[in-house]
Amino acid sequence: MSKIIHIELDDSALPPPTPEIEQERKVAMFDLLEDNSFILPQRDDKTVPQGPYRLGLSIRQKRLVFEISTESANEAGEFHLSLGPFRQVVKDYFQICESYFDAVKSAAPSQIETIDMARRGIHNEGARILAERLEGKAEVDNDTARRLFTLICVLHFGG
Repeated sequence: MSKIIHIELDDSALPPPTPEIEQERKVAMFDLLEDNSFILPQRDDKTVPQGPYRLGLSIRQKRLVFEISTESANEAGEFHLSLGPFRQVVKDYFQICESYFDAVKSAAPSQIETIDMARRGIHNEGARILAERLEGKAEVDNDTARRLFTLICVLHFGG
């Protein structure tokens, strides 16, 4: 069972999220726990504990930190990713989300659909970058990468 069964976001140093950001976070966490694929590959002849896993996500010293433990809370691994490759796509994602949230209030359905398509495209790009950055550290499917990217955005901007 190589999947995530618990997620903890360390957002203690962030300002309270907007209602929209909080909703995105809740949906991403719920969807991620419902269905995900998270595999820790064998490295350097070390035995990697099998899942299911508990995942802690945080930002420390401008790095995205993944802390992974087993269901019984035994350490399974930790890795740090530079936030640099995510900066532009996170910024673009939040800008398009803001446009989407504004459009939902007053725009025509065709405009909302156009903005939503652009939002999904940027979200897919963020998921692709994350999957690339995780290469050799953890294997994730596209849906898991998308949901993790949403959580990274929440941590990156904090609302």
